[in-house]
Amino acid sequence: MQTISRAYGHLLYLCFSLACLILLAMTVMICADVFTRNTGLADLSWSNEISETMLSAMTMLAAPWLLRQGQHIRVDILLQALPARAGWVCEWVADLLGFACSVALAYYGWLVTHESYQGGGMITKTLVTPEWWGTAPWVLSFSLLSIEFLFRMDRLRRSEHRPRHDAVSAS
Repeated sequence: MQTISRAYGHLLYLCFSLACLILLAMTVMICADVFTRNTGLADLSWSNEISETMLSAMTMLAAPWLLRQGQHIRVDILLQALPARAGWVCEWVADLLGFACSVALAYYGWLVTHESYQGGGMITKTLVTPEWWGTAPWVLSFSLLSIEFLFRMDRLRRSEHRPRHDAVSAS
């Protein structure tokens, strides 16, 4: 299981690296848009729409890696105040809820994406793009998050019966 988890961690790192590249591309695109708008050299009015899509995709690609690193949003002050075993149980509850929500969002995201693809749904703004392009990263992200929650629960099962100490903000 640990070998699979390690390989999975590499996949999540690749997704995170792609998110970083998207951020770089978005930064360059926005700078180019500002430059061309001020100089009148070109019309990059489509860049706002692309950057919206990039921002969403970047967030979805980075989320599973951030969860694995313990860098997700976490209110841990209560966990640190509780007795160790009670904090450990709370970790289990949080992971189970996270898993259930991620599975549900991946499933319903798949339904929406599939229906949009089958129906040929399009978004018409400055650019005309297939609607499913915007929802597909959500399906990928929540599927990866679901798998990561399983790995988290396995690590928690094998750990000492106390709350995790990754990304603890209070001592």
